[in-house]
Formats: sequence, C-alpha cells, structure tokens
Amino acid sequence: MPVADIPATRLDSKAKAALEKLGLKNVEDLIGHFPSRHENRKSFDSFPTNPTEQSVCICGEIDDCQTKFAGKGRRYFEMTLKPSGDSIFDHQIACRWFNMPYMSKFFLVGQQVVLFGRPKMSGRRLVMDHPEYEIIDEDGNDGMFEAHMGRIVPVYPMASGIGQKPLRTLIFRVLESLADEQVPDTLPKETSVGGMTRIKAIRNLHYPEKMEDIEPAKRYLALEEFTWLQMELLKKKANAVSVGGVVHCGKGGLVKRYLGDLPFEPTGAQVRVIDEIREDLAVARPMSRLLQGDVGAGKTLVAAASALYVIEAGFDVALMAPTQILAEQHFQNFQQWFEPLGIEVRLQTGSKDSGGNLPLFDTSPSDSPLGTMTVGTHALIHRKEGFENGLGLAIIDEQHKFGVGQREALVSRGDRPDLLVMTATPIPRTLTLAFYGDLDVSILDELPKGRGKIITGIRMTDQTDKAAGFVRDQLSEGRQVYIVYPLIEESEKVKSGAVTKEFKLWEERLKGFKCALLHGKMAADDKDVVMEKFRAHQTDVLVSTTVIEVGVDVPNANVMLIYNAERFGLAQLHQLRGRIGRGEHKSYCVLMCDPEAVEAVDRLRIMEETRDGFRIAEEDLIQRGPGEVLGTQQSGLPGMKFPEYLGDSLLVEEARRIAMAFLNQGA
Repeated sequence: MPVADIPATRLDSKAKAALEKLGLKNVEDLIGHFPSRHENRKSFDSFPTNPTEQSVCICGEIDDCQTKFAGKGRRYFEMTLKPSGDSIFDHQIACRWFNMPYMSKFFLVGQQVVLFGRPKMSGRRLVMDHPEYEIIDEDGNDGMFEAHMGRIVPVYPMASGIGQKPLRTLIFRVLESLADEQVPDTLPKETSVGGMTRIKAIRNLHYPEKMEDIEPAKRYLALEEFTWLQMELLKKKANAVSVGGVVHCGKGGLVKRYLGDLPFEPTGAQVRVIDEIREDLAVARPMSRLLQGDVGAGKTLVAAASALYVIEAGFDVALMAPTQILAEQHFQNFQQWFEPLGIEVRLQTGSKDSGGNLPLFDTSPSDSPLGTMTVGTHALIHRKEGFENGLGLAIIDEQHKFGVGQREALVSRGDRPDLLVMTATPIPRTLTLAFYGDLDVSILDELPKGRGKIITGIRMTDQTDKAAGFVRDQLSEGRQVYIVYPLIEESEKVKSGAVTKEFKLWEERLKGFKCALLHGKMAADDKDVVMEKFRAHQTDVLVSTTVIEVGVDVPNANVMLIYNAERFGLAQLHQLRGRIGRGEHKSYCVLMCDPEAVEAVDRLRIMEETRDGFRIAEEDLIQRGPGEVLGTQQSGLPGMKFPEYLGDSLLVEEARRIAMAFLNQGA
C-alpha cells in the first residue's frame, strides 16, 4: 500500500517525538501498532464490592479528590469513584497514586472516568493502586467520542509524550480514511483463517465488533508474520548453499583413533549424528547444523569427533561456551582427549589466554599438518589474532545463551567456516522450525549406558531438617551434593532463599562435611578454585546459584536440592537436574517449594513423571509461553508482534509451506 506521512493534526512536537519513540513513522507503522488489550465499553464490569484476582474495567463518577499524607513526609493522591447515575449501590472505591502528587491536576469532581485495575482491601476499604485511567468527555473534546466509548475499545502500548486518547484518535482516523484496496493481501486466499483478508484482520484487531473477532484476526496476522520470518530463514539457507564453501573434512583417521580409545561404546544416536556431520563437512558448502540432545546425551563427544575431522584436514576449530567454568571444563576434556593425538588445544576467556593458570599442552610442531583447537567464551569473538590455519569449524555450546549476533560474529572470524550449534535445552519443534529454519537439525535421542537412575520428588521448604538428614546420609556414603538457590542475596521484593545467607545455615546443619559457596558475583579465579575442589572431592557440598546449570560434570554428585523451585521454569529445572545422574550411583533431585505455592506444585508434577527433556520443553512452552522459553534466542530477530502463537504447530508449519511456495514462485 502507498505509505504516506502520518497526519500531524493536533499533534504537538512532544507527541510526534513519542510516535517516533514507538517507531510509528508512517501509516503502515500506525495501523500495525496493535492493541495490548481491549476494553468492552458497551457494558463495563460490575462495580466491585470485594477484592478480585483479576483486573476489572469499570466506569464511574469522581466523588472526591484530595492529596493525603502517608507519614514521614510522603504524599499520595487519592480519587474516590462511585457508580455513575442513580445507582442503587452506595459503595465507592478509592484510587491511589503514591509519590505522584501532580495527579491532582488531571481530575475534577463530577467527571466520568474509565478505570482498569485490580481491587484489593486496604484496612476496611476497597482500593485500586495506580490503575490505568481515561477521562471521558461527553462532548468529545477531540471530536471522536465514538472512538473511545460505546464499543469495544483498543488500549495501546504507550510512550511518554502522547496519551491513550490522542493515539487512539489518530489510529481511528487513519483506519477510517483507508480504502480496502490500499491494504492488499500478502497471503494466499486459501489459509487456515478462512474468509479473512489483511485489511479485515487489521480493522478487527483494532476495533472488533465483538470480542470473538479478535482471535481470528490475530491468527491471520500471526500467520503473515511467521510467513515473512520463514521467508528470511529460507533465503538465508539458500544463499549459504549458493555461495559455496570449502571442504573441511579429513579422512577420519583421528576420529577412528579417538573413538577406539574411549572406555565405552558411543550410542547409536551419536554414531548417526557424527555421520550426518561428516557428510556436511565433506561438501563444498558451509554446514549450518543444530545439535539437540537431552541432558547427558553426549553432545560433547559428537563435537569432539566433528572437530577431529576438521583438524585432520588442516583447519582450526573454535568452541565457544557461555561461561568461564564451562569453557575451562571443555578445555580440560579436549586437552585430555586430543593430547594423545598430537593436537594443540588452547584456552581463551576474558581472564585467561592460551591456558592462563591452567596447563597448556603444546606439542604439535610448527609445520604440523594438523589444525588447532581453541576453546573459549565470547572472548573468542574479540581475539586480536586470527586462526593461523583458517577457521574451518565454529562450535557454539549452549547456543541459547548467545544472541544471533554473537553467533555470526564468531563465524565471521573465518572464510565460510562450518557451523555446529549445540543445546542441551530441548527446543519444542515449533520453536525450532520458527527460529532455526535456516539450520539442519540433528537430535541425540539416546542416553549412554551406565548412567544412574534419578528420582525426583517435591517437598516443602519447611521440611528442610528432614532434607538435611537425607543429605547427611548420602554424604556419609561418600557422595557429593548440590544445594541450589535462586538468589545471591536477600531481597525485600522477592520472597525467596538467598545463597549467601543459607550457606552459613548449611555449614551448621552439615558439620563434619566440607561446604563451599558458589555464585555469579564471585571473581572468576575464585569460582575456578571452588569448582576444581568440588570436582576433586575436596569439597562435599556445593551451595550455589544456577551458575552450575550448564555443563558442570561431577559424576560422584548424586543429590540436588533446589530451593524455591516454584520460581524456575521447567526447562531450567531439567537443566539443573542434569548435573546429577552422571555416574553409576542412584541420584535424587528434590524440588523444595514454598508451602504457600500450591499452584506451582501442580505445575512441577511433570518433573516427577519424566526425564524426557522434549516433553518437559513442550509443557514449559504451554505454561510460560515462547517469550520466556526462548530467552536470548530471540536476540537479533525482528521484534515479533504475535509471539504467543509460536506454540501453535499448525500455524508455524503453514507459514513454512506458504514461504516455500513463494520462494518456488520466485517471490
């Protein structure tokens, strides 16, 4: 559609700046600025008489306005609202705005006001604190009363400098002025949202005739959004193939020696995935592969074999890990595996370079035909020197901890290197398709033999004494224990255990055993010392935050207590649980919950039922939504307007089909 400047009628410079802040520079931007919610101003919620769990939308008349004092010199503004007209009710609700005395300038007794907020009790009064509000002018001071009352009304995301009514008026006027043909369809007529067009979806989402019109409008526009995302991903994949690359695959002698020296047989899944990667490395185009595997499925072994193919071909390999602890653990493992093969292994993190205080094995001669292996954190992106043999393979571990930009920055250190990204956080199929459609996917769906059984149970935090007794029993048998808390220090805002305080209590409870403290604010060297002592069993108990979530491997640790488990997502709990059950001993994961968190206990039951990370990930998606599940995976992708539909597999797959059809037609 033709893009014209936004009409500037009745908009001052401050309002125009607010529109710029919202990214609304033209008509297309404006009609694509969708409501965050709707209010049914045909019939408001009943005027509340008791507290409610959900926010309500009410309309009433201002009965009183005054500034009050809350003690210690603090002031707040209070506006009292009563039902409009000749109501048989004589109750009122007090609306309060703390530390905002200027609110007194906005209200007058007798005005009609629409409020949106949650009623609660304060003493013996019913109150709303900081509700959203809108003053209703029956005369329509903007000449657009029909845009604000007597219908289902949109409520938009805001920016300082423009009010809800001026923005709503502006969007209303633009929608009124547009002809249907000015907003052509971008999707084929035959979609799952039958009978919907683009302009109809846009109009229905802004100003629906009935609440039931909103859902199909959102689905249509989500399908449109997902289709264009898939187009970008498929184009990216096609471009990578067309550009071509370099064959980075050796003959496999190093891989054969490495696998033959292992004290166990690789799983069938590991062998299958190694073969998939070898086939990619042997083709003159850059590999882009996502390796998914549940906790403990053996992704590092696959990464090592992949690296050996490339190193044997004479190219360098870089492995980037999200934390220094994990990077150093990988460094030590690769050093142990690759030393007998005559391969140089290096370490590069923010505080350590070329081994730092760790021993660095460097026996390969300068004229060695083999490449090198460098393990590090995001410091790899910023290293001054290049890879002297050319970067042939970039491996990114726990890729969801990195943004897309960081992934691309590492790849840019070489000339079209192959890329292997790994995650132990199983990603639901729809999210894999939606966000990693440019990658081929390999899945390790088999756990190695010899892993101990993990028993998971839910207990209450007031049962800590019993939990401590169980921990002592396990420690007496020679095992080690993780005790995890969500916070480093106590917080007034969050009711939750803090590791710095609880550590001292655990030292008292577990006298006779050596306890250590670990959290993210500690210096890197101090964290290294703590982890090394725990690995060497010089420490029995590690009282920690979630810094141990990823990659830490101590086979003798068989117990994990996770305090305030209700504060964690299911996928994160599954990751934490993956730190135990890595040896031959039966292991125990105890989810310690606040006794008042009854609903959370029901949410966590699936952790007792299964260790299947993919099933847990799907449940996590349902419970928390894609925004929480994805985390930094969304970094570098266009801001999505309908992320809540990413869990809809049918919609995502339909978008993929439409995008592929468009590309085949040369769109």
